[in-house]
Amino acid sequence: MTPVLLLAAERKSAEVTDWAARIGWVVGLALFVALIYWLMREGWKWRGTLQGDLPPLPGVPDRTGPVTLSMSGRYHGSTTAGQWLDRIVAHGLGARSRVELTLTDAGLAVERPGATDFFVPAAQLRDARLDKGIAGKVLTEGGLLVVTWAHGERLIDSGFRSDRAAEHNRWVDTLNEMINKTEGAR
Repeated sequence: MTPVLLLAAERKSAEVTDWAARIGWVVGLALFVALIYWLMREGWKWRGTLQGDLPPLPGVPDRTGPVTLSMSGRYHGSTTAGQWLDRIVAHGLGARSRVELTLTDAGLAVERPGATDFFVPAAQLRDARLDKGIAGKVLTEGGLLVVTWAHGERLIDSGFRSDRAAEHNRWVDTLNEMINKTEGAR
């Protein structure tokens, strides 16, 4: 018997990549992602249309009196009061942003760079509490300052997070004290 040495079973060239199929899949995936993005955007606009009965937000007045408290932080959005997942997007209330909150005897000034600023008169403030979440944002227990206020026919919860979370308790106490004084004066 003679030893047979097999060097290669058969000669075969390497498989060639089918670029047309690969490009087709990439284009198809990109179109699918674009469709999903477009549907999300249309849903956001539709929600804003449904909330079209919400009156325009009051602007920050030129003079509001001496500052009681001020805070820098994040605005996490607004929802229908008591329904932490029902986000309000009309008039830019759904847009997250940095925020500068200023509390005076006249009310609460909410200044948001890159988004619509608004003012909540003291008579419209209803409640302040610490909570753990609002639509699109969940934090540890007590990590979010939630201010309830009346606007038109609706009660709205707006969520804020200070850059220094230790300030939240002071804000809740001061706001609720102010609300109680305002209700007593009515």
